[in-house]
Amino acid sequence: MGRGEAPVEITEIVRLLGRLPGFGRRSARRAILHLLKHRDGLMRPLGQALLDAADQVSTCSRCGNLDTEDPCGICRDPERDQRQICVVKEVADLWALERSATYRGLYHVTGGLLSALDGIGPDDLNIPMLCRRAEQPEVEEVILAMDATVDGQITAHYLVESLAGCGVTVTRLARGVPVGGELEYLDDGTLSQALEARRTM
Repeated sequence: MGRGEAPVEITEIVRLLGRLPGFGRRSARRAILHLLKHRDGLMRPLGQALLDAADQVSTCSRCGNLDTEDPCGICRDPERDQRQICVVKEVADLWALERSATYRGLYHVTGGLLSALDGIGPDDLNIPMLCRRAEQPEVEEVILAMDATVDGQITAHYLVESLAGCGVTVTRLARGVPVGGELEYLDDGTLSQALEARRTM
């Protein structure tokens, strides 16, 4: 280590943190310096929590949610409305809808959106499982809660075509979702309004 350079251990953490969404090298450096100032109260508990999550949290084989059990708690909950499946891009969108406390059905996480620019096609998303779930006799409605972006709209239209023969009503979120908006960042009231005002596609 040269004079004034960070130890390799810190440099490696900065490099890894810098790969996270919303983190650049500068914000990663600030984060690690803060953690080092609070080793016992924050850094060590955070390290242990990350290890626990890596060992215990997995993806639900049915819906794509994250939980310590498979199927996840939402899929196992007998109080959830089995007639509805709400399709979202990522688990963060599922959490956002759950925060709104409006929707009481089931979910399905596609794992992303179709994107020609990023090379993401139908085979890269969790769509076949959705079609199998939609064919179950108890399922009556599939709600498409896709981002109001170009990729979100393309994905929604593809899903409508894929679900055409499943015998379900396909709806989408309506007013309240701004063009270009991502569900994860919308407030609870906007999400509730969009769910309640959904319309058939």
